[in-house]
Amino acid sequence: MKGWGCKIALFLLLLCTFRAQATHIVGGEMTYTYLGSNNYDITLVIYEDCKNGQPQAIQQDTPAYMSVYQLHTMILVGQDLNIPLDASMSGMVPVNFNNACVSNVPSVCLLRKTFHRVFNLPPNPYGYIISYQRCCRNAEISNIQDPGSNGSTYYCTIPPSSTAANNNSAVFNNFPPQIICLNNPLSYDNSATDPDGDSLSYGFINACVGASPDSVKPVPFPPDFNVWPYYDTVQYIVPAFSAIHPFPGSPIIQINPVTGLITGTPNRIGRFLVTVCCYEWRHGVLINRIFREFQFVVTDCSKVVVASIPQLSTDVNTYVVECKTYTVSFVNESTGGFAYHWDFGVPGHPEDTSTDFQPTFTYPDTGTFVVKLVVNPRSTCPDSISRFVKIYPYFQTSYTDSGIQCPGSPVYFTDHSSATIKPITSWTWNFGDGSTSSTQSPEHTYTFGGTYNVMLISQNIKNCIDTAVHQLIVENFKPFAGNDTVIVKGESIEFNAQGGTQYTWSPTNNLSEANVNNPIGFYPDTGSYTYYVHVVSAYGCQGYDTIKVLVVNQASFYLPTAFSPNGDGLNDIFKPLAVGYRSLDYFRIYDRWGEQVYFSRNIWEGWDGTYNHKQAEMGTYYWQISFVDRFGKQSYLKGDVTLVR
Repeated sequence: MKGWGCKIALFLLLLCTFRAQATHIVGGEMTYTYLGSNNYDITLVIYEDCKNGQPQAIQQDTPAYMSVYQLHTMILVGQDLNIPLDASMSGMVPVNFNNACVSNVPSVCLLRKTFHRVFNLPPNPYGYIISYQRCCRNAEISNIQDPGSNGSTYYCTIPPSSTAANNNSAVFNNFPPQIICLNNPLSYDNSATDPDGDSLSYGFINACVGASPDSVKPVPFPPDFNVWPYYDTVQYIVPAFSAIHPFPGSPIIQINPVTGLITGTPNRIGRFLVTVCCYEWRHGVLINRIFREFQFVVTDCSKVVVASIPQLSTDVNTYVVECKTYTVSFVNESTGGFAYHWDFGVPGHPEDTSTDFQPTFTYPDTGTFVVKLVVNPRSTCPDSISRFVKIYPYFQTSYTDSGIQCPGSPVYFTDHSSATIKPITSWTWNFGDGSTSSTQSPEHTYTFGGTYNVMLISQNIKNCIDTAVHQLIVENFKPFAGNDTVIVKGESIEFNAQGGTQYTWSPTNNLSEANVNNPIGFYPDTGSYTYYVHVVSAYGCQGYDTIKVLVVNQASFYLPTAFSPNGDGLNDIFKPLAVGYRSLDYFRIYDRWGEQVYFSRNIWEGWDGTYNHKQAEMGTYYWQISFVDRFGKQSYLKGDVTLVR
């Protein structure tokens, strides 16, 4: 073995000069064929990224190194460090992608290299393992850690003679796909054929590491027969990825264990490492395993033709849940089409089709149907889409309300929603004043009068949803007895209560009537009187208000000596309170320089402390009042007031 050791040292010395450049391996596999007389033809296939990979690394893949170890003992029984390329089985792997149907086909380049070596391997009770190692993988891989510095190990095992003498390995049937479109259903046949007729099954497994940037093309070192898959495995980026979930999809990416068919719809762009193991069974006993490692490139394809039916329902992949009728009008959002074929999914009804762009179809019964649209059928670039259509008429939301529609009084809402398919599962009320409820038949009290849009949304077990909206008028009920007043004894006043249609006064002392809104009150002597009026509105709202009447001996003007117009609502207006006078001629106010700052003929108005739309200065102001008394005599009053803030 000394000669082999010198050759190994020489090769390692040469390879260290480009160890940092060898990022190009896309995948590989190793199989074997029994030739007779204990001779086995070992076939190694590696796949290289000839677009992004380093040219020097690709060139250095030839020749290949192989080592043969006896399993369990790990004794080196064979080796070849100069296995030439089989040019007849090598070359560019076809893209197998329909360029006519995608407007942005990505540029890819995949090179397949095949190496053969025949080893004479006499029967033994342990079997053999033949290994190949290389660094490094394509650095753009998305699902493993540090891919550009991770090498690969490809190997095959020959079972012991006692288990399966003169066995042939299974061989994969198809090349791995180079391009997969994002959000497009994937269906890749990764099956194999076994020359011996053994049964095969399939599954995703961990990829193995081997070579490294410090030893990019080593002589394959012994495996660890105590674990499987015999060599250390790559570290996946968890929790997003693992060997059995190599890249995301909806539906998830999975492999059929019986057929080897890989299916799913990828929903993330990237380059993903995938390793498939093929298990070989004979008479129900596992006798051998081979594996293939490759990369799926998921890209955002801009398809020339896109079939599209919108999803108008919140149900998964559902065009519509129709709960009013059996007739559905379909919306077509497809692009790039010139012909259309709709199948509305009614079992046993072959006539349930249409070639209209946006057809209308009446379903014969309730149920869930799968409608399928094919755009440009039987053409070079067709596309299709399927969605659910759920037919569950009839469903209708309705309600009534009852109760006195007055502020502070409860209003009772009663649900009358109806559904052919029960039960009704939810009710959402919006009372129009910011309040809501999920009770089937709630009650609600409004604080203020007004017009409110009351909305009920109900839903049944089939996700039928309907809405009912009605206006509710709550009376703006405000019983009012009138303003407190002061009169001179011997005079009368006419009350003027408001806010309703029925009025009842109490007590009835000095009143002409008790059941009208405007009774006459006559007061022959001084005193203070408080009256309550009970008011009933046309809607039946009821309430009370009070009024005070103060009876004095003689006519008087009452004016404060100061006021503070600061907007606090207290003593903001300076005005006279007149009792027992026929009319007011004018009310004037002057500043200390004699300039008039206020004038009015309305006794109920007053000065707000402004002049020429600006706040008047603090200080003393002078007022004059001209009036006609109860006997018709013209008189004057004057005084001063202090403005403070």
